[in-house]
Amino acid sequence: MMFSSVAKYSTSSTGRYNKTKTNSTLFPHRKINARTVTTSSGKKRVTLLPGEGIGPEVTQAVVGIFRAADVPVEWEPFDRIFDPVTRQENPHIFQELIASIARNRVALKGPLYTSMNTSFASRNLKLRKYLDLFANIVPVQSVKGLKTRFSDVKIDLVVIRENTQGEYTGFEQEVEPGVVQSLKVITENASKRVAEYAFEYAIKENRKKVTCIHKANIQKATDGLFLKTCREVSKNYPQITYNEMIIDNCCMQLVMNPSQFDVMVTPNLYGNIITNVAAGLVGGPGLTPGANVGDGTAMFEVGARHAAQDIAGMNKANPTALILASTMMLRYLDMHEYAKRIESSVTQVLQDGKVLTRDIGGNATTKEFTQAVMDNLK
Repeated sequence: MMFSSVAKYSTSSTGRYNKTKTNSTLFPHRKINARTVTTSSGKKRVTLLPGEGIGPEVTQAVVGIFRAADVPVEWEPFDRIFDPVTRQENPHIFQELIASIARNRVALKGPLYTSMNTSFASRNLKLRKYLDLFANIVPVQSVKGLKTRFSDVKIDLVVIRENTQGEYTGFEQEVEPGVVQSLKVITENASKRVAEYAFEYAIKENRKKVTCIHKANIQKATDGLFLKTCREVSKNYPQITYNEMIIDNCCMQLVMNPSQFDVMVTPNLYGNIITNVAAGLVGGPGLTPGANVGDGTAMFEVGARHAAQDIAGMNKANPTALILASTMMLRYLDMHEYAKRIESSVTQVLQDGKVLTRDIGGNATTKEFTQAVMDNLK
């Protein structure tokens, strides 16, 4: 299991990204360490949002592993951003959180629960929109030796999801009693930047194919624009194979033949669906890391974003997804050796199969799994 790369990008006069032979991070759309905050002790300051549900437990696992590995990171924690009764955020603390992430340029985030209550605005959406984190990146890889429904299939794909528009704009209204409507927004600019990101990512990670996922046969204007933009962008990358797939067929193909996929670029809602289907193929949400990236700012979290309220505080959660997200963060910060140590330890624990959480066939607790990762650090 490896979430790394070996090439940096610098912006040329045309706005494209040029490859240089040096160690790099997972994300081409940023200036390396240009604006991240370094403390007087030489540590990188990172905003830490434990979140809700299993969030506090899995973020504490990461904090403990970083301490055991002597990772030079200083956390700026935000333990409470919401009222525990109303579950509405404290507006003052929430603004402080936004300011912290904007200042530090890097955050590690536990899951935040979104209620179906119509008066409850999604804080996940607010964070992504306020910080303009336009691309959601979720690498999905099967773990050798880990028993799942698809253990005999090698899965190694990446979902790159447009993160700010589509059905998630939040523009809904009641036209008349019993009739409601929701506005789906797709723009050429947002589609272009996520498509370019996907192709740059494919080149940087030595991947061969980018698949655009859409429903343009039905949603001809919105998905039609996204598809048209991806086609135009693909012409600038002749070295990358480009193809297209309708979302419903994509879900079927993921289950029938997941190894056919490499990099997938999607509008907002489809990316969410695909990420969850793909996570299920490799063992569930507890194994899939993710990141949200903007211009010079990144927020790392679990890829499938499940708060798992039903097991919160029970010491049952699988912290692997957030641990791996933290190694993606370390590579983003150019701390490659620390990332490699932690990632190797996690992989060893998973492959040994002796200390596994219940979601992947074991009986270990969150703390026992975390301790096993710390014990395997080399």
